Amino acid sequence: VQLQASGGGLVQAGGSLRLSCAASGRTVSFSGMGWFRQAPGKEREFVAARRWRSGSTHYSDSVKGRFTITSDNAKNTVYLEMNSLKPEDTAVYYCAAGLRQILSTIREPASYDYWGQGTQVTVSS
Repeated sequence: VQLQASGGGLVQAGGSLRLSCAASGRTVSFSGMGWFRQAPGKEREFVAARRWRSGSTHYSDSVKGRFTITSDNAKNTVYLEMNSLKPEDTAVYYCAAGLRQILSTIREPASYDYWGQGTQVTVSS
């Protein structure tokens, strides 16, 4: 299974971007997909996730109200709509997919089985 993330770029503070992540390869049934980000010198942090069966969404406090995660389950594709971007949102954004996640671990990178290559998001002030 390969995850291909796209949609990153350079945007001014207050602007918007939409990231996409599509899974390809062997057909699998994900329990959910999510987005993480990693800024230079920092650890990878959870951004948002969506569970396939329930459709529930989960966000970090830092992006809640500004970012929206949606999905097309039939296509194993997840999107991240990012609005009101701030310079502190600058990071490499990674998409990830899990096979047998439970709700209590959805924010933990170790609970994901597949990872995309990352896409750079840069927000200028």
